Amino acid sequence: MTGGNEVRILRAGDRAAVAWKNGGGVTREIAAWPEGASMADFGWRASLADVAADGPFSAFPGVDRTLTLAEGAGMDLTVAGERRLVDERYAPQEFPGDAPTDCRLLGGPVVNFNVMYRRDRVRAQTAVVRGTLALNAAEGETLLVVALRGPAELASETGAGAGAGPRTGPGTGAAAGPVALGPYDAARISGPATCLLRTRGCAAVVRLAARPGR
Repeated sequence: MTGGNEVRILRAGDRAAVAWKNGGGVTREIAAWPEGASMADFGWRASLADVAADGPFSAFPGVDRTLTLAEGAGMDLTVAGERRLVDERYAPQEFPGDAPTDCRLLGGPVVNFNVMYRRDRVRAQTAVVRGTLALNAAEGETLLVVALRGPAELASETGAGAGAGPRTGPGTGAAAGPVALGPYDAARISGPATCLLRTRGCAAVVRLAARPGR
């Protein structure tokens, strides 16, 4: 999906806020593949969405969605006519991105961590973890780590190149040791690579890979 054996740090403060496709909220893109892809042609896209009012979600034909409540009381969703209550933080929920979806806020604005991927092109798995976890990205896989609550720390065990640590972004030098992730900071890990994640809060880990033949 990207160049292998690389860890890139993506800082929350570098993201621009963009209005939703249907104008009902604001999204901040964390990462996408292919890099620079638009909302119409991404293979996968991870973002943080601010939802401040009731209303419909944008529809994305051929796309599956994994949504994780990160802030706020939650949402009462209706997905393809069926009720889906999203009121537990850090609990990923999956549903089709092309199904008609309406949202009613339970108690004010929310922030959602959102992963969207084209079901015929990409496999995606999202988990929320605590504590210490070894992360292994196979060749051709991408791991995306996002600090959802509290600080996190990421150390590269294979490194980018000859033992280097995570990079702070495209075109920058490698860090000398573990890298701290603040709230909503992210790391994009391109396999083959092995990293060690430590968090005293909650961090999302998303494993992404192109489907065979794609």
